[in-house]
Amino acid sequence: MRKRDFLATEDLGPDGFQRILELAARVKRGEVKGGLEGKILAAAFMDPSLRTRSSFEAAMFLHGGHMIVLEPGRGSWTWETEPGVVMEGTAVEHLIETSRVLARYADAIGVRVFPRGKEWVKERQDRVIRDFAAYSDKPVINLESARRHPCQGLADALTLKEKLGDPKGKKFVLSWAWHPKSLPTAVPASAAIAAAQLGMEVVIARPEGYDLDPDDMATIYQTATANGGRVSLATSMTDAMVGADAVYVKSWGALQFYGRPEEEREYRAGKRNWMMTVDLLKATKAGKGVVMHCLPVRRNVEIEDAVLDGPNSVVVDQAENRLHVQRALMLDLIGRR
Repeated sequence: MRKRDFLATEDLGPDGFQRILELAARVKRGEVKGGLEGKILAAAFMDPSLRTRSSFEAAMFLHGGHMIVLEPGRGSWTWETEPGVVMEGTAVEHLIETSRVLARYADAIGVRVFPRGKEWVKERQDRVIRDFAAYSDKPVINLESARRHPCQGLADALTLKEKLGDPKGKKFVLSWAWHPKSLPTAVPASAAIAAAQLGMEVVIARPEGYDLDPDDMATIYQTATANGGRVSLATSMTDAMVGADAVYVKSWGALQFYGRPEEEREYRAGKRNWMMTVDLLKATKAGKGVVMHCLPVRRNVEIEDAVLDGPNSVVVDQAENRLHVQRALMLDLIGRR
């Protein structure tokens, strides 16, 4: 049987996306036990993690499986990821052998690799995660890459279904927020795509110059149209909030300054008013719009304490749902039939 990688939620197709969410709901209710006995996930963390690592370890344990954790340069050899390179530098092991060897030990491989902040034209290819998939004959799972965080997207979708009932046609606002650093676009792109897969009215609020990658925007538009939803853009956080059923707060960097952090920092100066506040929350639908964030969150920078600790905040529920969607994902990809 041909292996199935999980690199983006849109790769699942409509049926696969709903199948995982339905299984995750059953898993969360305690209706599914075991299924991963004797199965191994090898997870390579080339960048830091809290929720992704701990939730995957818990998921494998809860269903009888095991997870091997690798941190290149810390307990395992440093890795070279460039193709065709003459390896005379500090890297000891190449991605090609790493992927092939891990595929001999494990039933699936997870990879987390952030963009390095140099050239977006190169980073946007998401080559490291795709090369792992190309050289492994076992399923490769994207634990967050330059372009996508699909496990977070699944958790976001499950949370929206739990909090809103049928999300189709309801208003989902993805709102940019100020942050002291220029962050990747993987999470906001994945969140918008997940909302589009649910057929929601997706509004992306951002200051001028903070558009997502054109190909990601095309995917969001196409996905929304295919599922009966729609997409619009806003340059005012205040206007976007009106009537929102869900608000997803997330910062990301201006791609026009990618690789030039000082210029980007200067460009975002003066935009600190882009923060989710109690006053903005009042503009949501009946003042009861749910507030989402992938975590970690900068308190009183991205979102006010009063919002994060208030009744509208579902950020901890989102984090919990990482566990349940990943349990479902592993059962679907490598579970015993």
